[in-house]
Amino acid sequence: MKRIGMLTSGGDCQALNAAMRGVVKCLVNSNEDVEIYGFLDGYKGLIYGNFRMLAGHDFSGILTKGGTILGSSRVPFKTIREPDENGVDKVEAMKQNYYKLRLDCLVILGGNGTHKTANLLREEGLNVITLPKTIDNDLWGTDMTFGFQSAVNIATEAIDCIHTTASSHGRTFIVEVMGHKVGFLTLNAGMAGGADIILIPEIPYDINRVIEAIEKRNQDGSRFTILAVAEGAISKEDAKLSKKEYKEKMKSYKYPSVSYELADEIQKRTGGEVRVTVPGHTQRGGSPCPYDRVFASRLGAEAGELILKGEYGFMVGYKNREIVKVPLADVAGKLKMVSPDSDIVKEAKLLGISFGD
Repeated sequence: MKRIGMLTSGGDCQALNAAMRGVVKCLVNSNEDVEIYGFLDGYKGLIYGNFRMLAGHDFSGILTKGGTILGSSRVPFKTIREPDENGVDKVEAMKQNYYKLRLDCLVILGGNGTHKTANLLREEGLNVITLPKTIDNDLWGTDMTFGFQSAVNIATEAIDCIHTTASSHGRTFIVEVMGHKVGFLTLNAGMAGGADIILIPEIPYDINRVIEAIEKRNQDGSRFTILAVAEGAISKEDAKLSKKEYKEKMKSYKYPSVSYELADEIQKRTGGEVRVTVPGHTQRGGSPCPYDRVFASRLGAEAGELILKGEYGFMVGYKNREIVKVPLADVAGKLKMVSPDSDIVKEAKLLGISFGD
């Protein structure tokens, strides 16, 4: 008998359900007797013992379903060692609930913060296997995360839709794409959607270069310009500030986000109309795209096989077009970022896309 705990932590995304289904189908099809304990709302469920037994029918029909049937929440890693408001030792509580249920393994689906806590639990002696979930595709140790391609599809569609209204009215449009620290989503959606300017956190922008790119399009006879801007896009001036200085500056920041600051500056300097569109959490929602359904299912199946083999302490990832197992210790605390010198950035520039640098 295998007793498996399962939880989804952090922001939700497409294909979480598909990945869990993959794990369970692998275990069930092996003819191994298995009990699945689903912890509700991420690590909170593991801390406070909120779970429910899951049967085969719980995983039927969820391949195409977005979100997570277990619910999710954020329990910041930086506070994981701090007692809660009632004095509960979170780490000790998670361990006790793991042992109380006599679990053989804990399957954890999540992003960067989730993996830090998962590695901590591994260090505390628990058997852990993780699956890489994030629309940002910023997890170290894997070329791809599930949820990313689905989010790219949605952000691309938003840019596609903006093209017709932008060209009709001769306006500059800014589409703000999710990504506070990393620009993979904005870069890919921007290229797929034919954005003229792409601004990402890894390449601080010069507003003068942005204006130059817009004015050049105007001079060449283009009626409109589309900017794909990551939430975390930052100017060269701000990038030079220390964390303390930047935090101090943001206290008096008058804009909802960087996109609105850019829109204000562009409008002042070009005299043209500028509009901002924020797809927001739609990028996390809806059904997973076919790629993510297949990809998450493959990762889940490989995780199930690791459980059957008793190989723990790994994230199931994807490197060089192959499914691989990556030691959790190598993943936790590392961020995969867009390299300004990467081929995709170079090729985007060859296409005439400006990065404002």
